[in-house]
Amino acid sequence: VWLVGDGLTDKEQFKAPKGTIFIPFSIFPPKKVRKDCYYHTTPAMVAPASVENLHSCEDWLPRRAMSASRVAGIIHASEGFDVNECGGTIFSVNKVWEASLENGFRPLPIST
Repeated sequence: VWLVGDGLTDKEQFKAPKGTIFIPFSIFPPKKVRKDCYYHTTPAMVAPASVENLHSCEDWLPRRAMSASRVAGIIHASEGFDVNECGGTIFSVNKVWEASLENGFRPLPIST
């Protein structure tokens, strides 16, 4: 398993052993260079059915899915969390996670 960011190059991908799983921690997914490796989407959640008129948020994610950072923004606004999370400043991962689940968001399943 390789956790990768936006700067992952083709050359670096070819250093990974066959069967490597690339999991991005950034907003954008890595370019799929290898057919003998697996690529996970960016951290994302599926929107609840109560969210209307949502068909596609990011073109690299399936329908009704949105990046975890967007979900966090929605949760911060809807729950009245008036703090900014940036860099090393983290409000409460568990609190935001629980609030997202309570609001009907679900983790995006891994496709095989």
